[in-house]
Amino acid sequence: MNVMHVAIVGAGPSGFYAAQALMDRDRHACVDLFEKLPAPFGLVRYGVAPDHPKIRSVIRIFDRIASIKRFTYWGNVTIGRDVSVDELRAQYSAVILACGLEESVPLAIPGADLPGCVSATDFARWYNGHPDFAHRTFALDSPTAVIIGHGNVAVDVARILAQSDYYLGKTDMPDYAREALRNSQVRDIVLVGRRGPVQARFSAQEIAELITLLDASLLIRPEDLVLDEASQAELDAPDNHAARRTMEVMRALSGGIPVRPKNIHVLFLHSPISLTGTDRVESIRFERNRLTGNPGHLIATGTGEFADLDCGLVITSIGHRGKPLPGVPFEPVRGIVPNDKGRVLDKSAAVPGLYVSGWMKRGPTGLIGNDKADSAETVESILEDAASLPARNPCGIADLLRSRHVEPVSYSDWRRIDEEEIRRGAIRGKPREKFLSFAEIQSFLQETPTAPTSPQDC
Repeated sequence: MNVMHVAIVGAGPSGFYAAQALMDRDRHACVDLFEKLPAPFGLVRYGVAPDHPKIRSVIRIFDRIASIKRFTYWGNVTIGRDVSVDELRAQYSAVILACGLEESVPLAIPGADLPGCVSATDFARWYNGHPDFAHRTFALDSPTAVIIGHGNVAVDVARILAQSDYYLGKTDMPDYAREALRNSQVRDIVLVGRRGPVQARFSAQEIAELITLLDASLLIRPEDLVLDEASQAELDAPDNHAARRTMEVMRALSGGIPVRPKNIHVLFLHSPISLTGTDRVESIRFERNRLTGNPGHLIATGTGEFADLDCGLVITSIGHRGKPLPGVPFEPVRGIVPNDKGRVLDKSAAVPGLYVSGWMKRGPTGLIGNDKADSAETVESILEDAASLPARNPCGIADLLRSRHVEPVSYSDWRRIDEEEIRRGAIRGKPREKFLSFAEIQSFLQETPTAPTSPQDC
């Protein structure tokens, strides 16, 4: 029997869901899941805000997937550095790229390169203990922070900046981030969107949660929720249930007054024009907008009216884009891998044995749950192509990595890391205390050795 061996690059939701779909549909298929970090779960571990632990409960599903004997985890292996995509293609029947969109869309205005202008992605990785961001510092020494963007990530960042230290102490936020936020001088947090309230991408649930913060007032001006004719028509569209619910919540919460130590201001119809400062961000200039176009396709158009706001921190949350992998076709405008139902395309022709899933496939849309259907579509394409895919047994991957002095982390290693993080956290009344570097993980694994296991059942 020819057994299909598939390599998946990226141990986030789309990678795990692709593994699940493939092993469910083909009861003999084997999966090797590669992840550049020692720990799996991608954005679930390093992107979801620490005060939203329920969202991380999906990890239990991923853990069950990893328990299947036909699944092998290779943590601490960077594709493109430790092993190339072409080398994986030579070892496996198929390769699925599920490594997400690693880069943030930059704020393309004068002054965006000043210290104090950062991406929400980097800020979230910092407060979540990502090993590449644990030693970063952020400008929390000024009274005003501006967040550019009206999506759920932007609201997450605003909530973390305003969250009480008491509540953060019950999360798995690392000590360095909690201490920095405890000592933060930020008192006014301004959430800025270039379009109106109907076009805001945050959910009703996310914006409503801001009213529950112990230390912050939510400030939405009722007059900013008055709609023009086109926005009202867009809101009334039959399929726009989510926007109607969000508008109901915002109207119910509007008109608040600043009665707590911090304030979260929600500002619509403003576009950032420039950042100014001597050696760091000191102020931001906005242009006021109006909406033009037809309902469902309204765009922000500048009015020629400008406003300046003093601030020391600007956090951008305006989108994500992929990072090109050597040897993989890339669509630079959208920042994704060109594909047809998950089959990677090179000048409209499918690249044999190469597939893509998740945000790298469709762009930065949808929630964690959307990755399941997306990955299932990619796996369906693989199964349709199965007769043309080579039968391969990737026994050489371990020797290849060893020859390059790469030290992979297995899933049994991860379980030991996980247990230790939970143990350390329990001592302090936290869900877990994360390891913050690979050196720390290495030291722990070497000090608590277990019986050696084969990384690959050939």
